[in-house]
Amino acid sequence: MSLSRLFQAFLFILFAGITSLVYLDSKDSLQEKAQQRLASYQAVFDHTTFSAKDGKTLLAQLNKHISFQFFQYIHNDDSSFNLTQGTLYPEKQTPLEHLFPVDLPDTRDISKGRLQVKLYADDLIGHTANRFIQILLVLWLSYLSIAVFYLLVMARFKRSIKYAASYIESLSSQSFDALASSKLSFELHPLAEALEKCKLALKYSSDETAQENDKLKRVAFQDAITGFETRIKFTQKLESFSSLGKEQIGLLAMIKASELGPINQNHGRSAGDDYLAKIANCIRKAVSKYPNSQCYRISTADFAVFIPDLILKDGIPFLESLKSLFDEYQQTLETDSIAHVGLVPYRHDCEPMNLLTLSDTAVSIAQTLGPNCFHMQDKLNGDEVYGDTRWKLAIEDLIRRRAIKFYQQPIQPCRTEVKVYKELFSRFYNSEGKFLPTATVIAMAERHGMILELDKLIVMNTLKILMDTPALEGAYGINISSSSIMQESFVAWLKDQLIKKRHIAARLVFETNEAGMQSNLAASYKFVQVMHSVGARVSVEHFGMGFTSFKFFREVRPDFIKLDGTYTESIEKDTNNMFFIKMIVDISRRLGIRVIATSVERQEEKLTLEKMLIDGLQGYYIAQPQAIQVLEPK
Repeated sequence: MSLSRLFQAFLFILFAGITSLVYLDSKDSLQEKAQQRLASYQAVFDHTTFSAKDGKTLLAQLNKHISFQFFQYIHNDDSSFNLTQGTLYPEKQTPLEHLFPVDLPDTRDISKGRLQVKLYADDLIGHTANRFIQILLVLWLSYLSIAVFYLLVMARFKRSIKYAASYIESLSSQSFDALASSKLSFELHPLAEALEKCKLALKYSSDETAQENDKLKRVAFQDAITGFETRIKFTQKLESFSSLGKEQIGLLAMIKASELGPINQNHGRSAGDDYLAKIANCIRKAVSKYPNSQCYRISTADFAVFIPDLILKDGIPFLESLKSLFDEYQQTLETDSIAHVGLVPYRHDCEPMNLLTLSDTAVSIAQTLGPNCFHMQDKLNGDEVYGDTRWKLAIEDLIRRRAIKFYQQPIQPCRTEVKVYKELFSRFYNSEGKFLPTATVIAMAERHGMILELDKLIVMNTLKILMDTPALEGAYGINISSSSIMQESFVAWLKDQLIKKRHIAARLVFETNEAGMQSNLAASYKFVQVMHSVGARVSVEHFGMGFTSFKFFREVRPDFIKLDGTYTESIEKDTNNMFFIKMIVDISRRLGIRVIATSVERQEEKLTLEKMLIDGLQGYYIAQPQAIQVLEPK
């Protein structure tokens, strides 16, 4: 039962109880008055002498003192003196008067007769009934007033509680409207204060949650480094082509940051992130004239730009502007290139996979054209040379033309008794003399099974340069693929070449990747032993990125290990890297292996590494790569 109904029931029972008490009191008062009247009548007989011989005279004498409802006198001898008058029961009586029954009978013997009367009491009953009615009216009017007032108060409370409930419900749906305090006044004022505090707390929490959601959305849909939208949004854009209008056309530019891998390896991931951010800024500047364009970072090193409402020839200014920005950036970065761009058209009815294939083909062609070049591809007819096939032809062409140039970067020894070497970097160029991205050339050569020919080209050109250029003194390190050293035919060929030129072989250090060597320790050990047999030495680059173990040191026994550049970055603050390098230095020192730190770009890094007894240092802070000046012997 609700509180309201419970109170109404209690109020009704209370007033019903009061009514019962009033009734009992009125009834008792009436009985008391009736008994007093009966006593008065009896007193009349006690103090008055009646001489009447008949009933009529006796009635006249008694009426002077009291009224009767019923009078009967019966003479003992003469019936003519008898008299009967009135009724035993009242003829007319209101329903309420029935609640107050009064009977005042009296029977006695007088003057040779017998008198039986019933005193008149209607006046007493009527007065008591009227008084009881008045009290009932006052009492139950009070009850109605209290009940109506209570109902009004409860109605107000119900409205206030309903408003509070609806307000709480609106808070749950994150609606933070202003609270109407007037609807929650007086006793409900604490509830209004609590709701206001709750609203403020929920709004603060909701704002914090919204901010966190925005951060999560930015992580999911906005690249943190470039600020571009992510691949998820790019995929949604491709899927939306089917809902575009029939007249919707535009251009898709695919941009590949081809130098990300080398930058990450040589300078650390922070330098790679900065490189990507700079490319993103170049793209923003180039598309600033196209306000409806959309930019995406769709993979680690790939960007995409949609430029609506343009045909292919209208994209030339964009491509030229972007190439100019890339060329300008390349002068400060000093790399083979910055990025390559492929531009293709799209329509509302194009298939996403066909569009991606077309754009990937355009980028592949652009990479074979030279640094920061672009290529526009309208469609694939089936008779053009594109994609991997074009790369295969480009690599075959550069091998045939021996189109390779070398840059050298010295390694600085940390002690006078330590002998290190200079590293040679290979750069390849196309038939127009434009450099191709080195990492892409090597990756494509491995894909097409041409890496052996490419490594042979590097070895032969290195031997020729060292033989023909007496000014190049000391030892030189050259990079060869780890997949090549696993081939017995290549190792045999390399041994044969070095036996013929032992004086040059003693100056060579062959650098290969740690991960590739650890994939086949037996083949790696044999390669090291063969190189040692002809006087050459071996260096393991990017050391520490794979699963490094003591077994690798003990069984392979290279001459040098070059720590991956990630160990150098902020080494003065990174205690974990310090511990790893100290452990590697200690083990290498026991086995006679020299340890070289790479990607040294700050003085703090150089000083810290020297204190850790590193054997050699390499990086832009030590010296930048320089082109080899080939001089003819005198």
